[in-house]
Amino acid sequence: MPTRDLFPKAAMTGMLGTVLWCQLPSSLFQSPQQRAAIEASASYGGCDELRSQGKAPLRAGEPGYRSDMDGDGLACEPIR
Repeated sequence: MPTRDLFPKAAMTGMLGTVLWCQLPSSLFQSPQQRAAIEASASYGGCDELRSQGKAPLRAGEPGYRSDMDGDGLACEPIR
């Protein structure tokens, strides 16, 4: 296979990798201490308060996230 035929595939693979990398949650790049400090920097009474302020859902590592709100890394998901 000629090299010129590989370039479009390699370019698409690189772009896809970049898009996926940018979608990773920032909490993956935080130390446990950094994550705890950020999460403790805000406090919410619960999901109803978050939703009324338009701040739901919360992901682990975001200000105000508490594992007791949900426990799977995503708290206060939209109600369906």
